[in-house]
Amino acid sequence: MTTPASHRAPLTGPSVWHGKDIKDSKRWIRELTADAVEELDAALKGLRGMEWSEIRAEDVWLPTLGELWDDIADELENGCGIVKLKGFPVDRYSEEDLRRLYFAVGTHIGTPVFQNRSGELMRLIRDEGAHVGRTYGETKDEKGSTFLSSYARTLTNGGLRFHTDRTDVVGLLCVRQALAGGVSKLASTPAIHNAILERRPDLLDVLFQDYWRSRFGEEGTTKDGEGTTKETAYPLPIFGLRDGKFTSHYSLTFIEAAQLAPNVPKLTDAQREAIDMLMQTAEELCFEMTLEPGDLQLINSHVTYHGRTPFEDNAASGKDRMLMRLWLTMRNNRPLPKGHEVLWQEIEAGHPRGGIRQVAG
Repeated sequence: MTTPASHRAPLTGPSVWHGKDIKDSKRWIRELTADAVEELDAALKGLRGMEWSEIRAEDVWLPTLGELWDDIADELENGCGIVKLKGFPVDRYSEEDLRRLYFAVGTHIGTPVFQNRSGELMRLIRDEGAHVGRTYGETKDEKGSTFLSSYARTLTNGGLRFHTDRTDVVGLLCVRQALAGGVSKLASTPAIHNAILERRPDLLDVLFQDYWRSRFGEEGTTKDGEGTTKETAYPLPIFGLRDGKFTSHYSLTFIEAAQLAPNVPKLTDAQREAIDMLMQTAEELCFEMTLEPGDLQLINSHVTYHGRTPFEDNAASGKDRMLMRLWLTMRNNRPLPKGHEVLWQEIEAGHPRGGIRQVAG
């Protein structure tokens, strides 16, 4: 575990930003030129007939765009940790062709990893209706109310609290936006670290300690030696630091799910207070933006929390929100602290990691 002496120092660099400042900055904005769009269009012609999930970087000839992909990867890891690439030609193509083209771009920026235990490489983020709990995971909480898994919550029209995904970089391509709402919220986790250090260093220490999380709705259950099915839970700090590189992995839903499971240590008062401060500070330091069709938002999970506001669809007018999501492991990714193997499997810099373990068969 990181010692107080090492993490009780302000973090520095471009990944430390306040929403009020960065929302007006152009540093994190990139735009596809007309020539770039034509190059993508030409590349797509060579991909038709291929299954989109089988496309590899070497299958896609994009002769002039290598510098753009390298610039994006560098901004995500060594810059502010967020990029919005504008001008993706979403209205030109069928959904299948759009999958091919988006996945192809993903293979040039990073390497797509699995988003669930049955091999999902691209998820359509949209409101799937009332069945999501039954389909993707639900249980009852201590009050008898329905508790949706993180997976299920993503596929409703409800708001999403600040969280990270289990991948170096999350890519969200906006195909259609909602009639109302669905606003994206982003916050710098190094900036949150610094604010808590200034206000409550004792709670910062707590965030570098283990919190138990459950894989409920993510990797399912396991069986113990008696053959009894049980939820898989694991301990992991919310904040981590190694070789000057910060990381945060956080989803309150996974923490709450662990609290519903038997034999998992209950949160202490200090842990609850630290979570409250974390959420309050994220809200204070975030900024909001509405993704427009053709916007590709890329987020470094290690240094960024993301969330969204609730939304209202109107399919009749073409205002039914749909994003295409990729999880990417990055070739220039950072080292992670010892102990983070429980989540990431690989913690050394420059190694593939993240995503969801696959179920045999």
